[in-house]
Amino acid sequence: MAATLVAVAALGAAQVAAATPSDLFYERSLMSAAGARCGLFTPSLSGALDAGRAQARGAALRAGASVEQLDGVQQRAHAKAASVPCASKDLTTAAGRVRKAFEGYALLQRMDYPGDRATWQADRASSATIPFWRLSQPSAFGPDRLMFGLAGRNVELLAVATFADGARPYAARLVMRDPTRTQGPYLKARNGGGLADNAAPRAASRVFGAETRDAVPAPTLLPTGAKTGMAFRFPREAGDVIARLDPREAITVEFLIQGRDGDVVRRAYVEVGDFAAGRAFLRVS
Repeated sequence: MAATLVAVAALGAAQVAAATPSDLFYERSLMSAAGARCGLFTPSLSGALDAGRAQARGAALRAGASVEQLDGVQQRAHAKAASVPCASKDLTTAAGRVRKAFEGYALLQRMDYPGDRATWQADRASSATIPFWRLSQPSAFGPDRLMFGLAGRNVELLAVATFADGARPYAARLVMRDPTRTQGPYLKARNGGGLADNAAPRAASRVFGAETRDAVPAPTLLPTGAKTGMAFRFPREAGDVIARLDPREAITVEFLIQGRDGDVVRRAYVEVGDFAAGRAFLRVS
């Protein structure tokens, strides 16, 4: 255990040269669980550590680990954390080094989380009057544009789209792989294809309908340069599902537009990326 905790102590600074992404996920999971059980960290630092844990999980998935393997890693980390006395000298030493490693991270207000094909931008600032993106990713689909992510003081899951031809969709849907019905992601785009190739087929997907449809409440939520757009709010549960997906896969945002010969569906694609890490970063306060 002492050797494990010594390795853990370095997790937020220069990473141990031989550490794999799965090793880092184990170490961060261990310290997060030990911190929660023993009250080792402030809420702010606990949030920073959890964001680092989520980012390590994403890196491990990109490196080829499966969700099942990482679930096992996390279970082992939690079991090990539960076996360490809170007054252990090794745990106290490791906790002190974790505090030092993450104290600067906990003070950051903005973070970028680059993925394979897109980037999430996280912003922990707050405003009582102006809604803005807390975690966002832009996407273009044909001549139309999308901003997708978490917005506002209530951190709601939104899709805000502007349509070059002035179209006004009457509904929107989120389509994403259902982890309870599949054994892993669909990653045909690994050979250079677009995000659409990494979206799960409909038969293996879960669909969330938008709960609300409104004009965009503030220009701060519009895609860059857009003057008008539509905002669709989705259930919070959809965000929980996204956070469990593989960072390399895509989710589909479908906009339903009434046409003369029936509904027309326009599709935009968003990379899962480090959505989970970005969402955890927002909880650091």
